[in-house]
Amino acid sequence: ETHRRHETASLVLGLELLPRRKVEYRGRVLEEFDLDAALAFFNLLGLVEVRRHDVPAGRFTLVFLATEAGAPELELTHNWDQDEAYSVGRNFGHLAYAVDEALRGFLVDSLGHLVRGRLMYWAWLVLLLGLIALGGWHYTLQLREGLVVTNMTNQVSWGFYISNFTFLVGVAAAAVMLVVPAYIFHRKDLKDVVLMGDTMAIAAVTMAILFVVVDLGRPDRFWHLIPFIGRFNFPQSMLAWDVIVLNGYLLLNFGISFYIVFNHYRGREPSESRYFPWVLLAIFWAISIHTVTAFLYSANSARPYWHNALLAPRFIASAFASGPALMAIGLQVIRGISDYPIRQSVINHLALVAAIALQVTLFFLLADLFTDFYNEGEHAASARYLFFGLDGHSGLTPWIWTAVVLLTTAMLILMIHPLRKHPVYMNIAFVLTIVGVWIEKGMGLVIPAFVPTPIGEIYEYSPSLTEIMVSVGIWAFGLLLFTMLAKAALPVQCRFLREKNRRAGTERNPDSDPAVEPD
Repeated sequence: ETHRRHETASLVLGLELLPRRKVEYRGRVLEEFDLDAALAFFNLLGLVEVRRHDVPAGRFTLVFLATEAGAPELELTHNWDQDEAYSVGRNFGHLAYAVDEALRGFLVDSLGHLVRGRLMYWAWLVLLLGLIALGGWHYTLQLREGLVVTNMTNQVSWGFYISNFTFLVGVAAAAVMLVVPAYIFHRKDLKDVVLMGDTMAIAAVTMAILFVVVDLGRPDRFWHLIPFIGRFNFPQSMLAWDVIVLNGYLLLNFGISFYIVFNHYRGREPSESRYFPWVLLAIFWAISIHTVTAFLYSANSARPYWHNALLAPRFIASAFASGPALMAIGLQVIRGISDYPIRQSVINHLALVAAIALQVTLFFLLADLFTDFYNEGEHAASARYLFFGLDGHSGLTPWIWTAVVLLTTAMLILMIHPLRKHPVYMNIAFVLTIVGVWIEKGMGLVIPAFVPTPIGEIYEYSPSLTEIMVSVGIWAFGLLLFTMLAKAALPVQCRFLREKNRRAGTERNPDSDPAVEPD
């Protein structure tokens, strides 16, 4: 495009010129540069369009070209309806390397999304912050007075905190049920929402770590675990392994999610060669966090109730029941308050996973009961205390049978196809699964191993008010963290998927095109 510059026209003599495009503008027929023909030329050079930005107010278009998504970009500026010769330097079409401050813009925009929302959003934040403050006040009491304000004793040294920890590790591991079909089997419907599963895993691992911290009588002595300063005792200690796998899984999920969302913010498809190896590592790591947690229990040979080869498989099976159930409820809530493209096929997939996992969970439970009671010995005392009571003590018996009934009912609902497809019955089954696994895997697993003690003493345990309120505060913090991460990521994802569908020529529909960013 010479724009009537004699010097430029003399330089292009003898070169092949693209035909000019004629357009009608305000009653005049104008000739202008043919952008589509120019892009076809750049395609021959190996450059493809990765994104474009139309600016009607300035009447120009920015087209970004690269050899592939994620590669360094060239910016092609096309001015609309330009007929007169240019007089100042900034007014000519140009080809330039793209330079931006994307990271700063991403962080600023994310913070901006956090301070915008409807009344319901702010009411939710106030509720969570209030619960966090209440839990924090009770925790300051525990720090001041010590663990004496809990109902844990020398005989029952793990209680409500570790029960919640065990449950949440399973929830975090279950994110793999979205990751595997999304990235390994290329399920597009799952790939569109897998970031929400990763976000839930980040919140769950964070809560799990916090429950370990509050279970410590002196959390300020955590520095004893720092290598070279204290003694990490790795690899001999299973606690050291647990610290590594939990923190490693947290970093993996956060790093992968940040990379993908940041690239979507820039309007790019993230380079699969850069993040897919980390996804594979995260898949194996997800299994490891719950396996190592199970080994933490089963390595205690003095606790027969835990010293069981089936404990790790039981952990994984129940995690793949409660985790998908919790994710399905969370995804439905997100779908109800935003236009994020969560298809019903995603919820159906999670329901099917939960149905199969529940069957395996109950089978393992029955196998354990058969082993304990068919030829009952002294080592079955903890199981007898849990399921039938021991020497007049039966504090946990109603709870464990409630869990068995809840899990059985949920399994039957999810196994019957018409009920599993019905949204009301399906969500009832999800709630029953979450509560049932929380009881069976939490209080039903941790406490019975301490009853009776190795010398036959029976000390029944129930959480104190301090333990309950501190736990409520941690759960509120986890929900707040999930809310903040989702609030920052959803607008980026909605905008990116909407643009992606537009380029692909996808017609707008509720399952594929989020037209409105969430409040």
